[in-house]
Amino acid sequence: MAGEFKLLAEKLLEQLGGPSNIASYTHCMTRLRVTPIDESIVNKTAIKKIDGVMGLVEEETLQIIIGPGKVTKVSEEFGKLIEAAGGIDLKGKAADKKAEINKKNATPFKLFLRKIASIFIPLIPALVASGLINGITKAVIQAGWLDGESQLAMILTVIGGGLFSYLGILVGINAAKEFGGSPALGGLAGILIINPASAGIELFGTALLPGRGGLIGVLLAAIFIALVEKRVRKYVPASLDIIITPTVSLLITGIITYLVFMPIGGFVSDAITNGLTSILDMGGAFAGFVLGATFLPLVVTGLHQGLTPIHLELINTLGDDPLLPILAMGGAGQVGAAFAIYFKTKKTRLKRAIGGGLPSGLLGIGEPLIFGVTLPLGRPFLTACLGAGVGAAFQASFEVATVAIGVSGLPLAFIVNPGEVLLYLAGLVIAYIAGFVLTYLFGYNDSMASEFE
Repeated sequence: MAGEFKLLAEKLLEQLGGPSNIASYTHCMTRLRVTPIDESIVNKTAIKKIDGVMGLVEEETLQIIIGPGKVTKVSEEFGKLIEAAGGIDLKGKAADKKAEINKKNATPFKLFLRKIASIFIPLIPALVASGLINGITKAVIQAGWLDGESQLAMILTVIGGGLFSYLGILVGINAAKEFGGSPALGGLAGILIINPASAGIELFGTALLPGRGGLIGVLLAAIFIALVEKRVRKYVPASLDIIITPTVSLLITGIITYLVFMPIGGFVSDAITNGLTSILDMGGAFAGFVLGATFLPLVVTGLHQGLTPIHLELINTLGDDPLLPILAMGGAGQVGAAFAIYFKTKKTRLKRAIGGGLPSGLLGIGEPLIFGVTLPLGRPFLTACLGAGVGAAFQASFEVATVAIGVSGLPLAFIVNPGEVLLYLAGLVIAYIAGFVLTYLFGYNDSMASEFE
């Protein structure tokens, strides 16, 4: 098995122009993200045809879709090959090329979402693990299978809920790092927001509320402290930097946080949560359809992770998240479309690609099916989006919500409000069926699949 991962890494590295053409690389749940020094020598067509590659997205980085679990192993082998060749030179031409790529793909909105996504992507494993433990524990207690006052229930609750109590610290660390500051100072920015001791502070006759502003306030404070740190460092002698720079940065940020960022963060948080709930209340099924049907194009760009703070803020403010079950139908529509193509096509290679992506799709990882099947074929991607919209309309109609965030698909049922699990599963099946029917009748014929010959 290890040989399979190494072979795939070797093939990728060869088509990427070799170790000397790699400026940087990393990976997320499904993608190997590579920044080449000279993109003109990258054979993108050959990469897409490598057995084991499910697709290629050209954004700020080249994002090679490999699939969950497998991408981690391939990335590890990829790194070993580069290390054996002498490592990565991040200077000179690599920096210039990265700047060129950034400029080519830059729009203010896309850059903003990418920054936010980069802050939250490293936290996804912790969010998924905590969310599942938290959700399953609540469901078991609700079903009466476990006494909520028992020691076991308390232990599970502490294990699953700990992250959400201190998430602001981790977000602050990643935000500061992303904006060029010290991670430890970013963590302090998060502590400024969530510190229970701030309840003893009164400003303008009003006591501060610990946590007011939520993750929005944390992001503002952490980004600010990173910017202040870089500015202060310019004027401080190197011999005094370790003392003066962090002290001044923390002092300035602390004052501004309590005077400005907590009130502003609270206002923005309220605007987001009230706005979304109003849209869903007024729009109902129609609003759900639009949100569900338009989510997959965001997944294609990789910018969907930028919505993570919104999900978390909904949970922080409302106690649950009515948006996640709606957007989760995007993957379900893909699953239905993939089943339709599988039963309709006579092309063996296409059937094999679908068979490889369906298990991940059912478990909430839709990218293998998107980039390996529906998006290359074209029309099935659109019918999958429409099928997702039908399932999302159902979720919105019944106001299904989750108690945490995690992967979509079948596993999301574990973090849905205990009394709404069957409704969520019903909506999931509806999205499967709608995606299947629309694709089978209108979305696919074998003439579309010439590249799967």
